[in-house]
Order: sequence, then C-alpha cells, then structure tokens
Amino acid sequence: MSRARFIAEGRLLEGEWRHGEGVLLTAEGRRFLEEEVTFLPPVNPRTVVGLALNFADHAGELSLEVPKEPILFIKPVSSLIGHGAPVRYPKGVQYMHYEGELAVVVGRESRRLRAGEALEAVAGFTLANDVTVRDFVGNFYRPPVRAKGFDTFGPLGPALYSLEELGDPGKVQLEVRVNGEVRQAGNTSHWIFDIGEVLEFITAFMTLYPGDVVLMGTPPGISPVKPGDVMEVAIPGLATLRNLVVAEGGMEDA
Repeated sequence: MSRARFIAEGRLLEGEWRHGEGVLLTAEGRRFLEEEVTFLPPVNPRTVVGLALNFADHAGELSLEVPKEPILFIKPVSSLIGHGAPVRYPKGVQYMHYEGELAVVVGRESRRLRAGEALEAVAGFTLANDVTVRDFVGNFYRPPVRAKGFDTFGPLGPALYSLEELGDPGKVQLEVRVNGEVRQAGNTSHWIFDIGEVLEFITAFMTLYPGDVVLMGTPPGISPVKPGDVMEVAIPGLATLRNLVVAEGGMEDA
C-alpha cells in the first residue's frame, strides 16, 4: 500500500495515496483530493545518504571515471520537501539541474548488513529528485555539500511504496520530464552497485536508522532547468514526483 504523509485541515495526517484516483484515504476513512492537501516527504529521516555516479553512462556524460566502490555524500534533511512543493532557483547560479533517482527507505536499525540480506532491512521505496547546482561541483568542492544542499533541493515522494508494489528494484524504469518532455531515462538494471552492495558498504562504518534514506544514483541525461519549469520524476505506471521551479524570493516566500 502506498503510504503518504500530508497536511490537511491544519493537521499532519498519514494515509493511502491512490495515485490513479488523485485521492488520499486515511485509516479513519477520510478522503482528500490531491489539491486539498500539502504533501510532505513520506518519511522523516535522520540521515539522507546519496550515491554519486552509480550509472556508468552518467559518469561518462560528466567525463568522469566509473567508480570502483560507492561514492557517497550526505544530503541535508533541511533540503527535503514533498510532492508539489516549489524548488527555489538560487540567485546568481548558471546551471541547476534535476537528478531523478530511486530512493531506498530503511526499515530498522542497521549496522554491518550483508549484501544478500540487505533488502530485509528495507521498509520501502520512493522517488527522489537530487537537485544540484552544477556551478558548485568540481574536485575542490567534493563532497558537493553546497551544490546539493540548498533548502528545497530534496524533493521526495509522493508516497512510500512497498517491494510488492515496486517489483524487482533492480529492474525499475526511471524517467524525468521537464514541462512534459522526457529529458532523462534509465533502468536500475544499469546500476554499478545494487542495493545490497550499497547498504553493506554504508553500514560497514555507520548505523542507519528507521526512516533513513539512501539515494541510489541518477541515469544519464541531465540538463538545465529555470524558473517556471515543472520537473517530474517518474516510475511509469506507478508514481510521479512533481515540483515547480521558482525564482528565489518568489511564490514560495509568499
């Protein structure tokens, strides 16, 4: 069941997200239309761990070497926003872009997981847009805290999906549309490191807690966006995470 967190009638609620019907249904049977609610990220993590260059073709488009082990960074939780929330375009930047990703949500406290057992520690999956300012990415700036850490640069959602809903996480089609045009597409079968390998690598040195999020990397096809653009990260047939780009100081501060 797709589980969403949202604000409606001034209250924080949780419920089933029926994407095809555009409604949310609480455990008490209350029904809300999508336009009546404010979506929140479907989980409230302590830590968001990002994985860089997990698609060889993405490394290629950036003229970077394919990594021999997972390259990690921490995405600040202050960057997280929900489905439908505006993403702010910072003043003075030249090249801001989307990065559509499958996000893994941890289900239990995890340390020293084995790759073959790692999925047992997963609570579910959601979509992420690892928004990045390419101006601030370079060897000097790695890890790319500034490039990926602006407030609103972490759209997550719209809901938490179970393994049964998602299917094989190693065979998921991802795409990003900007104003309806497909700009980015790839399949998780092309990951360099799969979920088990990544969770084993991370938990070898740090503990992950329930609700923590691991962003599994983006396929090739990045391109710039500007204020007024609508970014959609999608798993066709299952979920779409939609966010509008606004100029800093624009509608989001109203």
